[in-house]
Amino acid sequence: MKKIALSIVLGMFALLGSAQTWVSDPAHSHLTFAVSHMTISEVTGNFTQFEVKVTATKPDHSDAKVEVTVQIASINTDVEARNNHLKTADFFDVATYPTMTFKSTSIKKVQGNHYKMAGNLTMHGVTKPIVLDVYYKGTVTNPMNKKETSGFLLKGKLNRMDYGVGPKFPAAFVGTEIAISGSVEFTESK
Repeated sequence: MKKIALSIVLGMFALLGSAQTWVSDPAHSHLTFAVSHMTISEVTGNFTQFEVKVTATKPDHSDAKVEVTVQIASINTDVEARNNHLKTADFFDVATYPTMTFKSTSIKKVQGNHYKMAGNLTMHGVTKPIVLDVYYKGTVTNPMNKKETSGFLLKGKLNRMDYGVGPKFPAAFVGTEIAISGSVEFTESK
């Protein structure tokens, strides 16, 4: 019995010892969003400052723990006046809530390289569960730095009203459903 228990403990330490941590490469990653405007057009934007950290033990990252931190002040819709308005208390209230975070709770394989990643998104002081579609694009050795690099695409939707973002603006003016997407490259952190 003691040998079995010791084997289990040693196996757990071996598994923990083989965990890899990957960090996002900001030069090759983007996080974007789209929202309808007056029901007739769409406004798109992105966050230029964010970090994603992934810890995994499996080569395909199917057991990954994902943590994302977004600097809300880095919002960019290509219109400075709109960017500044989005940072105010009318929307994100950057002075009070400077970051948005996501922490995964599970990843389940759907088919092939398609996964569903569940987690908790915290924005504007509110935390809600969200599910994202994640597509593992593969892992290669980067010829420039000789490091292993993995790529992922993600897609999802959220309701801004669930987070109290822009409650004074009705859906007929600014849509409530926000489409989010991203493409992220990761390099193993030693």
